[in-house]
Amino acid sequence: MISYQYYANGNWHNPDSGHWIESENPAIGEVWARIPDCNSEDVNRAVQLAKSCYYDGPWGKMNGAERGRMMNRIGDVIVKNAERLGSVETRDNGKLPKNITPSLKSWQTDSLYYYAGMCDKFEGSPIPADVPDMMNYLRWEPFGTVGLITAWNSPIGVLIWKLAPALAAGNAMVVKPSEHASVSTLELMRVLEEANLPAGLINVVTGYGPTTGEPLVDHPDIRMVSFTGGIPGGRAVASVASRHVKPVVMELGGKSPQIVLADADLELAVKGIASGIFPATGQSCISGSRLLVHRSLMQSFAYRLVEVVSKAMVGDPTDPETQIGPIANKPHYESVLNKISEAEKAGHRLHLDGRTACRDKGYYIGPTIFADVPNSDPLAQTEVFGPVVSMLPFDDEDEALRIANDTIYGLAAGIWTRDVNKAIHMAERVE
Repeated sequence: MISYQYYANGNWHNPDSGHWIESENPAIGEVWARIPDCNSEDVNRAVQLAKSCYYDGPWGKMNGAERGRMMNRIGDVIVKNAERLGSVETRDNGKLPKNITPSLKSWQTDSLYYYAGMCDKFEGSPIPADVPDMMNYLRWEPFGTVGLITAWNSPIGVLIWKLAPALAAGNAMVVKPSEHASVSTLELMRVLEEANLPAGLINVVTGYGPTTGEPLVDHPDIRMVSFTGGIPGGRAVASVASRHVKPVVMELGGKSPQIVLADADLELAVKGIASGIFPATGQSCISGSRLLVHRSLMQSFAYRLVEVVSKAMVGDPTDPETQIGPIANKPHYESVLNKISEAEKAGHRLHLDGRTACRDKGYYIGPTIFADVPNSDPLAQTEVFGPVVSMLPFDDEDEALRIANDTIYGLAAGIWTRDVNKAIHMAERVE
């Protein structure tokens, strides 16, 4: 059992409540760590220390070039410790190391380097004024102190994408990771001590939404909030933020269509669609979980998809042979199983049942494929966030677009065709 404290002002603190939350390793379903159950007192301390870093410390006075050099250091430290961070995240949420470590050494951490280069390029400009003898000009200013709330599916990756622009703009921040996967974020703060950051620049509080997240969003000194998670969490954040009319940026998921036109390369489409949802166990906001397949291809496509994904190795994420790891936590595992059962009870044809991968220890569900699912059905309309796809037939491109756009979501999409003109035309019409 590893016990963590929360992080504020460059120091580690026990929670004011004296309580901790147990964190399970989803690969074996056993507790391996505990994180602080922070309350409003802990949140207030972290916010005040972030505010002090910005207003009284060096951060708010630092010029853009200096901020850029510091961000480059942060990137270098993360790259150097990518294996360590990846192994911790694997234990905490079951994500495959090959889906974490390489990205921390490249495209995710590249965000820090990219925004580091922008730090000294936030340029203002004079603005014409109608009043004589008046100087009117534009300058960019940071919010000051911001709150960053992340999800459990990719804690470090999502945090990096929030940190990079927030730091480049000159903000200090308080981070609240999901209570289901906080350890890798806390481990990240241990790693970042090598970067010699100003005390209070990045602070991390852990705990539940109502007792930790709400006080953070509601705090008057948090000037802006960035949230990644589900719709219920987004509604809660927006409601609390509205008390102070503070700006919120959210990313709440998707139900992304993959459209397979009649002229598509079947083998390429099958492999691309399979790799777009199953290796991450469907736990990605851009998973292509709605398969819209031209009716003429429906039977052959379903057969080939089942043939390919049924061979996938489902198992312990630390095994190099594993292609699909566990569901990240027990509550979500039970939620995915429940949605599969509901779809089965509704009479939808089950081509492949991933429940055969369930085992005594750990939270495993294999690729699950339903066919002929009406687009009005909950399975086609709600985000399962698991390795579950629903196949829907269409007869022409207009019908495919109507189905694709008939959803509350609008995050991502895929179009499979040999005709580049069709691809561009449809991409412009998918919302």
